[in-house]
Amino acid sequence: DPVHRYIPAFKHTKVWRAGSVTSPVLDPMVETMRLWQLFAHTAGLTYGFMYNHPVDELYRRAGFEWGIPKDTDLAGMCDALAALPLLFQPGTEWNYSMGLDVLGRVLEVVSGQSLDELLRTRLLEPLGMSETTWHVPDDKHHRLARLYGAHPATRQAIPLDMMGDAAKSPPQAFLGGGGLQSTAHDYQRFVQMLSRGGELDGVRILSPRTVEFMSSNHLPNNADLTAFGRPLFSETTFDGVGFGLGVSVTIDPVKGRVPGNAGEFAWGGAASTAFWVDPVEDLTVTFFTQLLPSSVHPIRSQLKQLVYQSLVD
Repeated sequence: DPVHRYIPAFKHTKVWRAGSVTSPVLDPMVETMRLWQLFAHTAGLTYGFMYNHPVDELYRRAGFEWGIPKDTDLAGMCDALAALPLLFQPGTEWNYSMGLDVLGRVLEVVSGQSLDELLRTRLLEPLGMSETTWHVPDDKHHRLARLYGAHPATRQAIPLDMMGDAAKSPPQAFLGGGGLQSTAHDYQRFVQMLSRGGELDGVRILSPRTVEFMSSNHLPNNADLTAFGRPLFSETTFDGVGFGLGVSVTIDPVKGRVPGNAGEFAWGGAASTAFWVDPVEDLTVTFFTQLLPSSVHPIRSQLKQLVYQSLVD
C-alpha cells in the first residue's frame, strides 16, 4: 500500500536533489512511497542524529535529533516528517531511518487504537511481557540499568544520567521506532517468539510465513547493505548482510568476515544491545548493555565470534 493511504501528508513529500540547507533543490517523488519501504528503510527517510547530509540538518532544525518536536504527538510528528525532503527517491537506496516511527502511526490508523494500547493488548500481555512499559515506574527505578558513553579522550566509560533518566518519565509520544523499556527476561520471550515462527507457549503473534517473509532479504537483486546502503553506523556489518522487514538478514557470513549462517536475522539498539536468531543452529542470542553509541566498541562482531567458536557438534 502507499503510505499516503494512511497518512495523507506523505502524498506530496519532496526529494532532495542538490543545494544547501537554506536553499535546497527538491524534486517530486518519482515512485510512490510504500509501506514495505518503511519497514526496509528504503523509503528515503533519515534520522537527525546521523550528521551526514544536509537533510539530516533539516531534521535537526525541525526538532528531530534524539527526539521529536516539542508538543507533538505521533500524528503531528508524521505530518512534520512529511514536510521535510526525502534523502533519496523511495526504493533506490537503504538508510536507517524513522520509518518504524511512521509505521507506528499507520498501526494507529488501521486499528483505531493508540500505539501503546495496541502493543499492550496485541503483543505484550499475550506474550507475558509484563515488565515492558513506556517508562519505568518510581518503585522500579533502582532496577534501571545506568546508561554510559565513552570519554572522548580516554575512551573510559562515563555516565550519561541526563539521557538515561528519560526512561523514568512517560514519553512525549508513543513511537514505533523506540521508547519502550524492558527486561532481559521479557525481551528474550519476544526473541523466542520470533525464533519459533511467531508462537510462544501456545500464544501466536505472527504466522510462520510472516516471520519467514520478514526475515528474507528485501533489497533489490538480493543486494547487501554495502552495495545498496549508506554505511553510517555499526548496528550491523554491511558486507554480506541484507535487510528484511525490520531486521537485518545475513546473506553471506564469509563476505562479512564474521562467523554465522545465511538466514540469520537480527538487530541492535543505539546503546549497544543486540539480538539475533539463527534458524540453522536453532539458536537465539540476546545481549544487554548500556553503552552509547554502539560504535564505541565492536561488541556485536566479537560476541558472534565467541558464540560460534564455542559451538561443538
